[in-house]
Amino acid sequence: MSTDLTATPHAGAELHRYAEALLASLSTDALPAPPPQELTDAPGHWLPPAVEALAALSRGEDALGPLGRAAQCDERRTALFLCLALAAAGQGDRIHASWFGTAFGDLSMDRPVTPGQRALWLTAARGAYGPAGKIFVLRKLDAFSLSADSDPARWLRALAPDEPSIVVPPSLADFPEIAQLPELARPVHASIQLARLRSRCVEITSVREERGDGTGGTVHHPHHSGAAGTEDEPSAVLRRLIVSDETGGRALSLTDYLLADLRPGSDPRLAAIALHVAAPAVRSAAEELVQATQATPPSAVTVSLLGHDVALRPEGPDPASLAAAEEHLVAASIPARGLPWPAYALFALGAVLVAAAFLVPAPLPAAALALLLSAGGAYLLWQRRAREQEDADYVAAQLAELRELADGAVWALHEYAREAEKRAQTATSDLTELTRLLRRGPRAG
Repeated sequence: MSTDLTATPHAGAELHRYAEALLASLSTDALPAPPPQELTDAPGHWLPPAVEALAALSRGEDALGPLGRAAQCDERRTALFLCLALAAAGQGDRIHASWFGTAFGDLSMDRPVTPGQRALWLTAARGAYGPAGKIFVLRKLDAFSLSADSDPARWLRALAPDEPSIVVPPSLADFPEIAQLPELARPVHASIQLARLRSRCVEITSVREERGDGTGGTVHHPHHSGAAGTEDEPSAVLRRLIVSDETGGRALSLTDYLLADLRPGSDPRLAAIALHVAAPAVRSAAEELVQATQATPPSAVTVSLLGHDVALRPEGPDPASLAAAEEHLVAASIPARGLPWPAYALFALGAVLVAAAFLVPAPLPAAALALLLSAGGAYLLWQRRAREQEDADYVAAQLAELRELADGAVWALHEYAREAEKRAQTATSDLTELTRLLRRGPRAG
């Protein structure tokens, strides 16, 4: 018969109540209650004999009879039910290895991971089945170990999400605009990414297995979320399995689950398994970062100083580009001024009045006015000369600052080159340590 009894409202409600009661009894070490009448009266349903087998196993009694009847009805669901239920009861050590294999089934990169597989994966990673359960999951996943060319950047983004902000190295602290040049920023950014990757791998591989109460159970951490949240939690899968079918939850690909397990904030035990599977791709990503970090600094760079481009070389600023920058600076700093026509007009008018003074009976007023106009013209010329001197002083100061900045930038680039050697050495050390961590793999116990 169909395992979905929820088509009948009353039977569906009874199954939901029974699922909650069974989960509650498992968490309190009480014996499981018998299934509802709708199930016991249904011939050929796997759950009643499976619950009977669970009760016998919980009491330490022989369960071959009910186990055989349940397996004849549905071997896979029976095995999955017993594996999850015994783990929830803190008796994961009572499961048989063959049950785990039957319940887990086969993994494939071409098919999504079923909620049942993910639930067993989570439960084994948390230590409910002891070292043997974790080793079983590792072997299943090892069959799909990723190659080194499996988009390393994708795994790098999962382990150490990139921070797009520009990082200014100490050598370029006085010239942050130079630090934004791609050929100079890329090695610095790569070294920082590599350090974050190493730190994340150290964090994952240094977590010790947490022990439960000595029964083989595991402490659940609700703040650690899997790729599909609570839908893949063993209790949720067990509830759906009792009610109808555990395949009702979200199904993601194996790669999606591994990427989610590697992200910061994930369960460290799941992260350790995922890191073991993704080790070739992670190592490839680290090697690419090392290559980027060890890039040779450019022999010449062109930077903007005071708004003018100057080519900088190890021996100093390029003379031609510096001269061109100085020429542009002078042209941009000195405003264009025409002839001092107002002053000339005052001088001309004063000359006319002086000539007129000889022709009029009273020359003194005309001569005084001519003198006043000439003084005004002289004042305008003095103001113009003062402004020209200010412009000349400003240009001289700007030219001196430009040359000083150019020399300082050259020395900063020399210091950047010395830092680059240290970054390359640190990157090699980081890669060696990271490779050692990846080879060590997750702890089985």
